[in-house]
This record gives sequence, structure tokens and C-alpha cells, in this order.
Amino acid sequence: MTDVLILGGTGWLSGRIARTMLLNGATVMCLARGGRPSPDGASLVIADRDDAEAYAAVSGRDWDHVIDISSRAAHVTAAVGALGDRAGRWTYVSSMSVYSDDVTTGGDETSPVHAPAEPGDEYDYGAEKVAAENVVRTLGERALIVRPGLIVGEGDPSDRFGYWAAAFLRAVDGPVLIPNTDGRDVQVIDVDDLTDFIATTSTTGVVDAIGDQHPLSEVIAKMRRSTGHGGETVVADDDWLVANGVAHWAGERSLPLWLPADLTGFMSRVNARYRAAGENCDRSTRRSRRSSRMSASVASTANAARG
Repeated sequence: MTDVLILGGTGWLSGRIARTMLLNGATVMCLARGGRPSPDGASLVIADRDDAEAYAAVSGRDWDHVIDISSRAAHVTAAVGALGDRAGRWTYVSSMSVYSDDVTTGGDETSPVHAPAEPGDEYDYGAEKVAAENVVRTLGERALIVRPGLIVGEGDPSDRFGYWAAAFLRAVDGPVLIPNTDGRDVQVIDVDDLTDFIATTSTTGVVDAIGDQHPLSEVIAKMRRSTGHGGETVVADDDWLVANGVAHWAGERSLPLWLPADLTGFMSRVNARYRAAGENCDRSTRRSRRSSRMSASVASTANAARG
């Protein structure tokens, strides 16, 4: 039986990783600050990763697989120092936010990344992830660094993908404001595809975990059809939206998935290594093929939005 330690395990993504590992027959221990339960079947060690003794309760034994999703390089550094010698495999869930070039299309795992964060720097998500990756690389061939793009699916706390289904459902037969989608694309990865991949792949090194590229116009149109929206869509150009305080990407007063026109590389990355790695784990391959068609994710999002 595989012994898995998840540094986290109680949040949206890490909790789903824990549940997937349990379903695959592993024994799972989660290390987290508490306040939220670990998934049924997983044990929980309560610890604050800012504490120098955070790993004392789990560092005295060997682990087949350690999984970390932290966006704090200091946390990752301490974890590797305390547990690195006791881990047969180490997976670090990083992010495509590490990449410094959001303009060039067709980027892959070899694309340039941000300068790593240094102790004392003001917090920057991408730079922290780069610094954390550099620490994990010291584990050599035991380490997998997964760089997901936009993660979507049931329970997504950001609701960037589900926004559009909800907007069409709310409107019923009324109008829905949409951005100019010319030249805009969408790449997402379903949370279950990502967790299946992490749980089953034997790949090491760096993998950009992302689905296929789709025109934003196609995604919005599928959302509209899936919800049965009977009203019109009102297209607003970029300048009008910005002038009226509408933000890109996410957050309050935003149109999610809409990006500045010059960020042509942000959602046009090559996923060949993720595809190839998935061929080594049948379950992941089936699910990634399903999500790459986008329609299943759209349908499930529309159903969730209906409540």
C-alpha cells in the first residue's frame, strides 16, 4: 500500500488530490493548519508551516509520495529540508504563472520564467512558485513539478469558468454582456483530470498540465446553448469595458476569462508533454481526452450553475 503525505489536503485542490489517492488505495495523511476537516479516510496532522517544528510529527518515517501545493517558497524549502530524504517521490503543484512571457504563443516547459523570489521580497505569486520549484529540483529524478493552467470544475472557489453559465441562467431571456472575443482563447484543466494525473502518473521533471486551446467565442457560445439562454448577447469592445471599470480575468466587476488583447500567449500553451505523460496512466488519459473536448466541462458547469 502506498503511503502518501499531502502538505495541505483540506482545501479545494489538495482535498480532491487526497480523495483521489484514497480511491486508488493509498493511505493518506494530511498536514494542515486545521479549521477544515481532512477527507473521510485520511488522517490529519495539525501544524502551522510557519512553525520551525511543523514537520516534527511526520519526519520520522518514510513516505512513498509527498505532495505539496504551497505558494510560499519558505514553506517548500522547510518541507524539502525536513522530508526530502524520506520521500520516494515528490510532487510539487506549481503554476503557469511562473512564466514571464505572456505574449509569445506556443510556449512550453522550456519557456522563460520569472526571477525567483528572495527572502524579504514583497510577495509575488509567480516568483514564489519559481523559488519553490528551484528547491524541489534539488530532489532530482524523484521530483515532479506540475504547472497547471486555469483549474476549473465542481467547487471552484474562483468560479471563473462557471461565471458564464450563471450569467446566462440569471438572464433567462434577457441580454448578457460579453466582451469582444476576437483573438481570445481559453485553456483550462478540469480539477479531476489534474488530480487523476497527479495520483497516477510516473512522470518526473516539469509538466505543463493544461487542456487544449479553444476560442473564447466557442466556449461562451457552448455555455449559452447548454443553459438554454433565449436572450441576446451584447458585445462591448475593450475600450468601453475598461472605461466603465470592467476588469479582465477575475474578481469583482470583471468578465472572467477575458484577457487584454496583447496577452496572446497566456492561454495558448503547448500541452504535448502532459498528453504524453497521460498515456502512461489510462484513467488520466481518458479523462484528459474528455476535458480537452471542452463540452463535458461546459455541460457539468451549466448543470452546477442551475443548482
